[in-house]
Amino acid sequence: MVKIYTKETLIDALKEIRRQGWVLTGRKDNDGGIGNTLEDLLGIEENNLPLPNAAEWELKAQKKDTTALMTLFHMEPSPRAFKFVPSILLPGFGWQHQEAGKKYSHDEKSFRQTINSKNYSSRGFAIQVDRKNQKILVHFDPNKIDLDIHSAWKAGLSKKSLVPQPYWGFDDLFHKIGSKLHNCFFVNAESKRIDGKLYFHYQDIYMLKTLDKGKFIDSIESGNLYIDFDARTGHNHGTKFRLRSKVLVELYAETKQY
Repeated sequence: MVKIYTKETLIDALKEIRRQGWVLTGRKDNDGGIGNTLEDLLGIEENNLPLPNAAEWELKAQKKDTTALMTLFHMEPSPRAFKFVPSILLPGFGWQHQEAGKKYSHDEKSFRQTINSKNYSSRGFAIQVDRKNQKILVHFDPNKIDLDIHSAWKAGLSKKSLVPQPYWGFDDLFHKIGSKLHNCFFVNAESKRIDGKLYFHYQDIYMLKTLDKGKFIDSIESGNLYIDFDARTGHNHGTKFRLRSKVLVELYAETKQY
């Protein structure tokens, strides 16, 4: 039988898990394992929170000491008809894949960038926030390329400017994240190894209600949200929007800690 929770009984269950102290994980040692272990302890299926109005609630967990970014959602840039990543970014700005001529063909290209609005990447890419036109854009500036690392790549670029710019509309972005994280239970935990085995201690419990559009856009502008491209000639792994986990609690109109 699938366990059914109310918000109140879920909070009680999370508090009980916290009281258990260090619990052994039966999952792989990766950044997803902490959430999967919590789901196991709650007796629920992966990515399926059995709450009334469950579509409006998400359960997230993260290690306290992790430097990894939390993936919020996948979303390809507009205009969609351009198919920007496989049709423009990869052939125009990509570079030889490290497995080209080995695992893949000799002409296999890669385009992997994790960018934010505060700093240009070593290849000259960054995020721009256009509040007037309500858009998040990808900007490329060849003058920002680190020539100590990428001079040969710059010389071989088949495109010298990114026109038109790929973008995401504010409303489209907020609808996307709102469908996933309109309300959220967020739990963080410490981790340690005992005799080589991984244990978690779930600690801080937050109930986060009503994702705030203004705070979400502010997080992009402040550099706390990242866009992650991960594509190669044979496959686009999808464009991810990722966030520093400690910032998640700041995106909501109402925050309550237990």
